[in-house]
Amino acid sequence: MPDLSPLYELLARLLPFECMRMRFMQQALLGLVLLAPMAAAMGVQVVNFRMAFFADAISHSAFTGVALGLIFAVSPHWTMPAFGIVVGLAIMAAQRRSSLSSDTVIGVFFSAVVAFGLAVVSRDRNAARDIQRFLYGDILTISDGDILGLIVLFATLMAFQAFSYNRMLYIGLNPVLAKAHRVRVAPYQYLYAGLLSLVVIFSVWAVGVLLVTAMMIVPAAAARNFARSAGAMFWWALWVSVTSAVAGLLISAQDWAQTATGATIVLVAFGWFLVSTVAARLRGERYH
Repeated sequence: MPDLSPLYELLARLLPFECMRMRFMQQALLGLVLLAPMAAAMGVQVVNFRMAFFADAISHSAFTGVALGLIFAVSPHWTMPAFGIVVGLAIMAAQRRSSLSSDTVIGVFFSAVVAFGLAVVSRDRNAARDIQRFLYGDILTISDGDILGLIVLFATLMAFQAFSYNRMLYIGLNPVLAKAHRVRVAPYQYLYAGLLSLVVIFSVWAVGVLLVTAMMIVPAAAARNFARSAGAMFWWALWVSVTSAVAGLLISAQDWAQTATGATIVLVAFGWFLVSTVAARLRGERYH
């Protein structure tokens, strides 16, 4: 396994806080610096495509993936992403082939995965106790192996965004028209669903099932208020998410705070959203 110590030492020098001297804090920061921009990038498209409910369904599939891992004595680090990808692709396939509305299809899968997870957990009381930490997340327990996985996913996702960002906007606006202009709609939709599922699953480790959707939606919503173009929205979302992640981690580690890291990150992002709302209002008044 590659030695990540130089990266940790660099982060400690860039942020010379007392709490950053500890290795687990350095690992948490590196994990968040990788995860936050991925969540923001996918969150932009989640907001533009009105897919927040989709991301919520995937996050709750993580609950079932953990339950299956605990029951069958397989690491949740394998069962969570595997089950999440299966659910994400199944939802996308059902949406494309069904005459029902997208919300209805997602609602059916959402109900099924939650019920399945509860049924599995109810068979084992130990599993019910162990699964609690996945409801709230704990980025402070991230390992070097997890970070290497995030690095690979980060490179893959950013390559996808660089190549297909405009195409995905086109598909989101009108998939039929995009197909008429020779955009291969189905492969892009399935690839997006798979990558979104992986980002959501990794986010569960950081902020838990309850706050995954917020980690994606809030920076993207703030970015929409700040930005004047689709491209600017992307970069604003990255800025809001990364600054929120770093500030949230540092605040949660202070003696006067001692709050949950995931919740603090989302609250900082919400602060950005409030600022963006005021900025958008002032900008609108200026032009009127």
